[in-house]
Amino acid sequence: MFAAFLSTILFAISGVCGHRSASLIGGTEANFWRLTSATLMLGGWSCALGIGLGGQALPLFVLSGLVGVGIGDLAMFQALPRLGSRLSLLLIECLGPPIGALVEWLWLGTTLSVREIGWGLLILVGVGVALRPGDHARRDRHELTVGSLFGVLSAAATALGAVISRKAFEVAGTGDLRVNGVDAAFQRILGGLLLGGLCLLVVKRRAFRIQANAPRHLVVEASKRKWRKVWPWIFINSLAGQALGVSCMQWALRTTPTGIVLSIIAVTPIVVIPLSMFFEGERPTVASLVGGAVAIGGVLGLTLVR
Repeated sequence: MFAAFLSTILFAISGVCGHRSASLIGGTEANFWRLTSATLMLGGWSCALGIGLGGQALPLFVLSGLVGVGIGDLAMFQALPRLGSRLSLLLIECLGPPIGALVEWLWLGTTLSVREIGWGLLILVGVGVALRPGDHARRDRHELTVGSLFGVLSAAATALGAVISRKAFEVAGTGDLRVNGVDAAFQRILGGLLLGGLCLLVVKRRAFRIQANAPRHLVVEASKRKWRKVWPWIFINSLAGQALGVSCMQWALRTTPTGIVLSIIAVTPIVVIPLSMFFEGERPTVASLVGGAVAIGGVLGLTLVR
């Protein structure tokens, strides 16, 4: 439970930084570079102090990353510029827990008690009330529709990836090597990095051809200007999200059902509220404060039940 709480805070920081980096260079490129940065961090730690690429659950963890990190985060980075960090996280975090709980029940047979389901639903109700869009959040209808579709896809892929991780921990538990949260996060991110790199090549192929024919000094200067603006956001996003946040999430999934872990992490959009005030100029409403209190009460109740 404590690991899930840490994930909530770290994912909130990651969401705001991801929104800023995606707005600067586009969601696909921002996603690829933060995955690359996080892979170097996690790989260095896991290879030096953990199992690296060892363990019989490696294929499942890579598949989990391909689905959850690859498809899920790629879709999230398409939703962020269109909906903003608060609305994007509202869709992703509120739809993820019920999808994850349903898939884990159908596949792994994991059941939740009535009280656990009740407190989890209270969390989602609170998050929904807190992040209900106001006049300040009006957006173009096309952007709203496309962003919402990407948000739903991200929620489903993230939930499925979490359930696959639960299965991977079951398999790893029968082997000789002990898999911790950092090891699992490193093995997962490899699948996400592979898909993210392929998508970047597809999206940026025209830009690559233009750069190849442009004067080299102009390309270098433009690249320097871009990276001076965006690299701090990408670094913090990768450190807080994929490196530390996902490690804590995998730590939690080792012992706790997907529906409960994702319900706690669903409080992330509420933690984003003060960050959005500072970085994006959004002001909290009375509904957001009331909904936040309800959601936090649900988290406390869920903790006591567990």
